[in-house]
Amino acid sequence: MSTITSHIDGVSVTTKANVYFDGKCVSHGFTLADGTKKSVGVILPATLTFNTGAPEVMECVAGSCEYKLDGTDTWVRSNEGERFSVPGNAKFQIRVTEGFDAYHYICSFG
Repeated sequence: MSTITSHIDGVSVTTKANVYFDGKCVSHGFTLADGTKKSVGVILPATLTFNTGAPEVMECVAGSCEYKLDGTDTWVRSNEGERFSVPGNAKFQIRVTEGFDAYHYICSFG
């Protein structure tokens, strides 16, 4: 398990939330001082399909999810402190199970 990111200094935040899937996923974009773009958000219980443009790294900061990359039949669990990578120009699914804590994440692009 890696160290959980709990605080990010020196960022520019987009104050309007990105709301997807009827509010099941809500995130805010931010830019680091070096120009790196990321988002921080939460996914409520649901099974959602996302499309990527650039490669993404999803870091779980609280809760958990299961994810399935396009072209695979296997659901993989991601718990607090863990990360998973998704290739660019791909689809992936995230499943957050009812009765469990929401999946809180930081998404790094590129």
